[in-house]
Amino acid sequence: MWLWIVEQKYNVGIILGILFGVASRIAMLRTDYRQYPTYPHGKIIHLSLGVIAAGLGSVAVPALLDKNYTAMTFLAMAAQQFRDVRNMERQTLSKIDSLELVPRGATYIEGIAMVFEGRNYLVIFTSFVTAFFAILFAWYWGIAAGLIAMLITFYFKSGKSISHIADIRVAQVRLDGPNLFVDDIYIMNVGLSDTQRVIREQAIGLILTPKNPNGRITLANLGQRQALLHDVSTIMGVFRDDGEPSLVPQAKLDMKDGRLAVLLLPQEKDAEKARAVALRSPILESAVRMPTEAEVPAGGKAGA
Repeated sequence: MWLWIVEQKYNVGIILGILFGVASRIAMLRTDYRQYPTYPHGKIIHLSLGVIAAGLGSVAVPALLDKNYTAMTFLAMAAQQFRDVRNMERQTLSKIDSLELVPRGATYIEGIAMVFEGRNYLVIFTSFVTAFFAILFAWYWGIAAGLIAMLITFYFKSGKSISHIADIRVAQVRLDGPNLFVDDIYIMNVGLSDTQRVIREQAIGLILTPKNPNGRITLANLGQRQALLHDVSTIMGVFRDDGEPSLVPQAKLDMKDGRLAVLLLPQEKDAEKARAVALRSPILESAVRMPTEAEVPAGGKAGA
């Protein structure tokens, strides 16, 4: 048995690489409150792509060791295929989004599509590292390297949440005639008495206070606000039906200090739960802005 493993080190390395690559893709794939990918067919598609990515990462090691550099061009072809997957996800989610009571928004959709493309590259990384150590050293070193690569994969699995950039507190929702406020931040004009009654009975208000200038700019992003509204509405429900635009959850910015007022109309009126859900809402990569990182001198002139 041990002699066979030594003689077939390439095959053993490839098998281990595929196993760890597929395992990492399974670990990164789950259907949660966003209901995407769908079960079971959406998962089948992504698991199949994970197997392909794991195979590519594993086979790349023998190609490099045998100095068959021409064979490495298939990785470029794989990258093109994964970009096509990203485009497919974008188109699918965009079509679904038009039927949501509280849409995700284009920024959120682009973020989801980017994640699914990036996770295939993480699978290639895991399988490549596992196969490399298994072939170059020994099979047990391949297993150890595969476990470490999976830990790195888990680190990049998810990004930051709203809790990293803002503090959230429950706020008072009040109507001053037809004018609707969350604390002191104006939201909109509500003229219909039935809509005012629903707001009095069901509305929850939240105030997001950014922790720094970077968080202030990120919260000002319209895509980030829409993602927050969608996440909270998906988990807690939304007290509206089609054709009721005045009952759509809103997020308005205080231009003076950067606070964000959020008006929610959940089916389950639980302010603390809404606050907890909002804290866990993801920060979109395309919404992140870091003005404090800009190298601008005090005089206001950028350096050469």
